[in-house]
Amino acid sequence: MRTAVWLYVFLFVAMFDLHAQYPVLSPFALSLGATPAFVGLMMGVYSLTHLPGNLIAGPLVDRFGGKPFVVGSLVAAGVCLWLQSRVAEPWQLLAVRAVAGFVIAFLSPACLAMLAKLSADRFAQGKLMAGNGLVHTLAAVVSPAAGAMLAARFGFEGTFAALGLALVGIGVLAALGIPSDAKPPSPGQEEALGGRRKFPEPRRRIESFRGFFGNGPERARGVPPLFYLTPAALACSQGILYFELPLSEAARRSLETSGALFSLVSVGAFVSLALLFLNRYSPYARAAAGGVALALTFYGLAIDWPVPLAPSLVMIGLAKGVLWPAMTTHLLALADQRHYGRAFAALSVASSVGAFVGPLAAANVRDDVSPFWVAFLLLLPAIGLLPGARRAAPPIAGLPEKM
Repeated sequence: MRTAVWLYVFLFVAMFDLHAQYPVLSPFALSLGATPAFVGLMMGVYSLTHLPGNLIAGPLVDRFGGKPFVVGSLVAAGVCLWLQSRVAEPWQLLAVRAVAGFVIAFLSPACLAMLAKLSADRFAQGKLMAGNGLVHTLAAVVSPAAGAMLAARFGFEGTFAALGLALVGIGVLAALGIPSDAKPPSPGQEEALGGRRKFPEPRRRIESFRGFFGNGPERARGVPPLFYLTPAALACSQGILYFELPLSEAARRSLETSGALFSLVSVGAFVSLALLFLNRYSPYARAAAGGVALALTFYGLAIDWPVPLAPSLVMIGLAKGVLWPAMTTHLLALADQRHYGRAFAALSVASSVGAFVGPLAAANVRDDVSPFWVAFLLLLPAIGLLPGARRAAPPIAGLPEKM
């Protein structure tokens, strides 16, 4: 559990730095002369450049372990944040955000794969995934308000520089505090990972790429592609929300108000994640319940229901806090334990696609209809198509089963 504690500490600080940007980034881009459409593109391209990073991260994490990618991602993201404080034109901000999106893409698959390897018991793994969500949420509760207050006092440039240097420092500490999880692959694992040949045969290369999504030689034990509709729809809905909040009438009053609105979402998620007894229920049932509740809340926002914005944001957080850890735990039941890196990288790919589409869709439809309609119309069908667990996932090799 010491490794889990280290991972949680570093994840907290990393997510604090990254979430502190949300209420600040859009006003900063507008201060450089960017249009709302350009802001949507800037937010989307950050997620778009996640894709190559996720595709590269999965097989590499499976082969070399997660530690080098956790450390490298933190340090590189910190450097990008520091460079962000030096930009003077919107296109420069776009370029820095594109690079930042690529380097940070390695962090989530590496951390989740390391956490999943800490236990063979599915209930324990569910608690580890919930702990990961709890750490993310704790950081997200305080960081938007803190980032807004820092920007109001020290300016955009000072805020980005301080956050970037903090990330670099955390990356250095991670190099010293996280033990390596890399293990030499067994002959069967070596074959599943594509072998050690420098130039694999074309057929093996194709099977390895298909195996990334669970459709290769291990097809019967892979993750159904329909599973990834849910994280894509969830990320799209969050991208729409994070685009709309800084531009809302309430958020325009001050940076502090904008930060408080972001924190309300995280407060709701924190309440859900603190209910650890929920981990005893089926992850599929929890994911379905949380997804439906989230879709209905976005429906309420789309029709301008009488519930005020603040309670609506808390409700979004409550639903998200149920959906996300349940979805990641459900993924463990579907994925082969040798391919956790690939499975979580594919999860990140789906989330990146959704996070890219969300802000762009919001920027292009907001003059005609409420962007929250898009969130509702994507979430509800995705939850309806979420596949159930078809089998009990095997224990991790070399670890004892629960007695």
